[in-house]
This record gives sequence, structure tokens and C-alpha cells, in this order.
Amino acid sequence: MDVELQPGREAVVRVAVATLWTSPEKVRPVDRPALDPQADVAAWISGMDAEQQVGDCVLSQLLFGERVLVTALGPDGWAHVVAVEQPSATHDPRGYPGWLPAAQLAPLASDDPQGSDAPWVVDATATALRAAPDGEPVVAGVVLGTRLVPAGPPADGWRPVHAPGHDRPLWLPDGDLVPLPTEPPPARDVLAVAARLRDVVYVWGGLSTYGIDCSGLVHLAWRRFGVALPRDAADQAEATTPLPLGTERPGDLYFFAKPGRRIHHIGFVSAEPDAAANRRLLHACYQQRGVVEEAMPASRTATLVGVHRV
Repeated sequence: MDVELQPGREAVVRVAVATLWTSPEKVRPVDRPALDPQADVAAWISGMDAEQQVGDCVLSQLLFGERVLVTALGPDGWAHVVAVEQPSATHDPRGYPGWLPAAQLAPLASDDPQGSDAPWVVDATATALRAAPDGEPVVAGVVLGTRLVPAGPPADGWRPVHAPGHDRPLWLPDGDLVPLPTEPPPARDVLAVAARLRDVVYVWGGLSTYGIDCSGLVHLAWRRFGVALPRDAADQAEATTPLPLGTERPGDLYFFAKPGRRIHHIGFVSAEPDAAANRRLLHACYQQRGVVEEAMPASRTATLVGVHRV
């Protein structure tokens, strides 16, 4: 079995939420909780002010058990990786590239069950993996959309799962984990998952129920159902089917761009447009610094460039 990370080999995220950075040099003192080997993302986000939450040092985030391709091991304990479960045609055809602390990864052996398609997914907004049923948390803050491989049948309302970086299975409440659907979900079901994240704070590059950005909200809501949409809004537009404006239904996607510019924003259609073409939108809003459901403001209508369906 592999005992260390190796360039050219896959690894898996061993913390609840790992942050993907533009470079090691870009991290700030306020980012220390996210760099810790246990990666306390909740503490990191709560410790930032509104401007720090939208800094350009963060690219994306990765969830517990998510696979990456290690492309280089850098200085001071950093690893450059490609997040192979986050499509990103704009950046790298293999996935989303960036840096993260190597201590937040575990090597992936060829017989590791985490390397297979995990048939279950976390449906709770957040949960913890424990050493034993109702025991002490070992991995806290595991979030909605995290895929896990069961390690046996449930017992007394708790289910064991395989956990990267741990020799023994860890446990979580059985009700926090559900099977991934075998068929594409109705768009309304995806919208309902996204709506559960209303009031979550806006974090640039965020991809968790502690903090999220506009394309992260769309990616995570579809990921909950096993659908791997690209990570960024412009790539999400390329991967979905355009519709005539006026034919949209709840769960479809609105895209926004300034004249002559690339798509910069995305949100869910949250209601069918009325007779006066008034529209409603569920999105992670940079201006309001959170996930909101609202009547589409005039400023958004002015930059609306299309509606698409997954």
C-alpha cells in the first residue's frame, strides 16, 4: 500500500473541506485555520471579514474523500493537484488545478474503496464522522454532497463508512447518509437542495455549507445527486443546454455577463416568470454576501444573457 504522496498518482482529501489555493505565497494570516492539518473551515470563515471572504487567493474547495491527481510536491508541505471531480475546461481538461497543504491528503491505493464511485452521499447540511457510534468526532464539519463508501450495515441508527487516512471505519448517523440516485434528478429536487443553503455566507471559491460562491452553489446542489457539473459559471454554460427566455422552469439556470465579457454569474430559476416577464432567482450573491432567493433585480436583468437546462 502507498505510504506517501507521489506526483503522477491520485490521492484523496482526508479533511472535511480542503481549500484549493492559487499559490502558497497568496495565503494570508487569517487563512491559518484552513491550512491546519484538520482544516477548520467553519472557524476560518467566521474569522474573516466581508472583504477577506472575497479575496482572490482561493480557487475552489474539495470535500472529504474527493479524488485529486498530485502533479507536484512543493516546498513547505504544499502539493499541487488537479481536482479531477471538478471539471474545468478553461483551466485544465483533467480538472481544477491549484495548491493545498499536503497534510490534508491521503495516498490512494489501487484497492482503496474511496477510489470507486461512492454509492452514498451526505444529505445533512453538516455532520461529523466519529470513532464509534455516538462517540467523539474524528472528522467534524463533513458537508452536504460529500460522497462516502459504506463499510458495513447500520447499527443502532449509525452507519460505518470508509475514511481516507484512517485504518478503521468511522461512524455517522444513518439518517445523514442517503443512496445516490441511479437516474438524473428532477431539476426541482436540485433547486430544493440549493434552497436549503439560503443565508449561507458568500465566500469566493467556496464550495461548502459554511461558505459558497455562485457557481459553487450550482455545482454542489447537482453534486448531491451525483451529477458532476463543471466548477465555474462559464464552463457550466458550455455544459448545459440553452433555452428560449420565457420557457424556463424552476431548477433551470440563469447566466449573466456584461457586454463583450465572459459569463461571470449564475443562479437557479426559482419560479416561472409571470405574465410581465418578472423573474425570480436563487443565487449566491456577491453584493449581498450570501445565498438569497429574490425577484431578479434590474441590475441582474440588464446582464441576463441566457437560461439553460442541465
